[in-house]
Amino acid sequence: MPQGLIVKALSGYYYVLPEGSRLGSDSLVQCRARGVFKKRGISPLVGDRVKYETTENGEGTVTEIDPRTSEMIRPPIANVDTAMLVFSVVEPALNLQLLDKFLVHIENTGLHAAICLTKADLVDLADDSSEESAAESAEEGEAVQTTASSAVATPMPDWLTDAVELYRKIGYPVMLTSSRQGEGVDQVAEYLDGKISVFAGQSGVGKSSMLNAIVAGLDLQTNEISHRLGRGKHTTRHVELIPLAKGGYVADTPGFSQLDFVELEAEDLGSCFREFQSYAETCKFRGCLHLHEPGCKVRDAVEQGEIAASRYEHYLQFLQEMKEKKRRY
Repeated sequence: MPQGLIVKALSGYYYVLPEGSRLGSDSLVQCRARGVFKKRGISPLVGDRVKYETTENGEGTVTEIDPRTSEMIRPPIANVDTAMLVFSVVEPALNLQLLDKFLVHIENTGLHAAICLTKADLVDLADDSSEESAAESAEEGEAVQTTASSAVATPMPDWLTDAVELYRKIGYPVMLTSSRQGEGVDQVAEYLDGKISVFAGQSGVGKSSMLNAIVAGLDLQTNEISHRLGRGKHTTRHVELIPLAKGGYVADTPGFSQLDFVELEAEDLGSCFREFQSYAETCKFRGCLHLHEPGCKVRDAVEQGEIAASRYEHYLQFLQEMKEKKRRY
């Protein structure tokens, strides 16, 4: 039975790249899924390695899905090992609370995460609202002394340098880029070489523009941001794997600005904040939520400036959001 990789899902069809074929040089097999998957509550996903049967009309039917190494719900994609979180510095303004929410979800899926900050060439055109939106990352207790290195030649304001250093200190690769000027693009392309990656982030932050810059000949639709809403228009309507020149794939996914904590328990939230983990292991009580419990080493680390106050504040916000959602259900 032939095998292949689902590289696109659209309107109930799954487009399978036959094993041994190269995307772009061989035709895809347009498939439907067997009804048994629906009965089991399973849906094939982009990134799935599958077995399929061909039909008389040249199409196919997905009959079996191989075990997955990872699975994401939003965006719906399987077998990805790296998530590139794309956030703009301005237009829309850098939103660290939303970035942290994305990071929580990525950590919960067990994927590696990297951060790509776009539109760095526009930072000097932004008003003070951009600085206010990210200034929370620049707590006095962080004692950041180094300057954020990047491939972007534009001088960076202190609030952006502090935000970059904060996430690098935690352990996330951070890349400052400008697709318009081609700055930082090679750095992103090099990082993605040989990986199966997903691009995710808020709408209008430049995901499609970045993909157009790193994949020769690609022409994904891009739209100017709506200034009235401060959000981008949804230019990506489906999930699709795009082959990279040196091997591997990257997925462009529909933009979205909200994430729901549906598959995460309150007790597990702290483990999704990397810098909490070493301190949480020495908390007095097992299952400590790092709220008001005596002997909480995470709160001690926040007070001593070893954990950024902004990250802890976002943790508290997410914990409250999870509790409220649980009460509603």
